Amino acid sequence: MLNITPVVRNLLILNVVIFILQSLSPQIINWFALYPVTGPDFQPYQFVTYMFLHGGFGHLFSNMLGLIFFAPLLEQHVLGSKRFVTFYFVTGIGAGLLYAGINYYELIQLKHAVDLYTQYPSPEAFLDFVTRFAPEFKRNAYNFLNDFEDKPQNIAYINESLAFVKQMYTQRLSVPMLGASGAVFGIIAAFGLIFPNMEMMLLFFPVPIKAKYFVSVYALYELYAGVHIRDSGVAHFAHLGGMIFAYILLKMWGIRRMY
Repeated sequence: MLNITPVVRNLLILNVVIFILQSLSPQIINWFALYPVTGPDFQPYQFVTYMFLHGGFGHLFSNMLGLIFFAPLLEQHVLGSKRFVTFYFVTGIGAGLLYAGINYYELIQLKHAVDLYTQYPSPEAFLDFVTRFAPEFKRNAYNFLNDFEDKPQNIAYINESLAFVKQMYTQRLSVPMLGASGAVFGIIAAFGLIFPNMEMMLLFFPVPIKAKYFVSVYALYELYAGVHIRDSGVAHFAHLGGMIFAYILLKMWGIRRMY
């Protein structure tokens, strides 16, 4: 039977209760999810509150499952309850900071491209824009792109392309990040660093695997996905941020591997 430690139990209850509340009142997401720092909906407190919101039951379930499997051992035998609370919030906030920083850089690049296209709209420039920032639109708007190339001076096509690039930037400002994944990935990373040789049996991979290999493969995948898999709805850099801040905290506290 799983030994659910006090802080882990309280986090489970808190996340489930807040999920029920946000299901009853979706407006909660608009207030407490983490929005882009350059957007109108951003508030500094969202670096904390976003950790307790989830995008659906599956999102909540997977995060709480990771909390149940990996966190009790850390709280009970390594960190203690007080330090575990600090660890959870620092890795969660750190995940949000890394995600927000990378998102800020990407939005700056997008804003520059939007401003440039607004000044010099053309079929060639529009094709370059959608290739860089909206490849899915390129696949679905073949006819429009061809028509625009045939009639580059057509005001209707120019205005439609201008509306698209501006709307894309506005939409990006309104997309929040939410979930406990950053903190949970921090916990998973800490588990792998402290118990690297402990063998684990995963539901989706029914072969024993040492924690250090599991964490290493997961970290490499998150790095790859963050760079190459865009618009997936998964905040891969937040996951990496949680793992990075977990490593930093363990080094600061002088906690070394135990097994």
